[in-house]
Amino acid sequence: MTKVFLIGNLTRDPELTETAGGVSVCRFAVAVNRGYGENRATDFYNVTAWRRLGEQVAQYTKKGNKIAVYGDLQIRQYDANDGTRRTSVDVVAQDVEFLTPKQQDDGGFYDAPAAAHPSAAPKKKPALEAFDDDGDIPF
Repeated sequence: MTKVFLIGNLTRDPELTETAGGVSVCRFAVAVNRGYGENRATDFYNVTAWRRLGEQVAQYTKKGNKIAVYGDLQIRQYDANDGTRRTSVDVVAQDVEFLTPKQQDDGGFYDAPAAAHPSAAPKKKPALEAFDDDGDIPF
């Protein structure tokens, strides 16, 4: 079993299409940084999300958004146009979490209509009260 967990930024807007059988499929790429200092590098991963997960990624994310992807590695081999045999490593997403903060997102996940999230009523934060310990701290 091979599982992968990636946190990175979308390198382009997700592309949502349908198979001939009408199944939604979303393809996107994630740039993931690794290493530090002189050893710092960026890896690029192609990701595929199927059905409702793919539709959500396409609807609520865009190029530059930070996301977390959990899924399986899939290795494919194919013949390139020049006749050479190529190998491609892709990630098939099982779960995607949107990590871009609300104030940085323009019309994405956090601006979804309230009807889509009926139980997501705004919660009022409790007020903080002053505390005076009189210097009697038991530890």
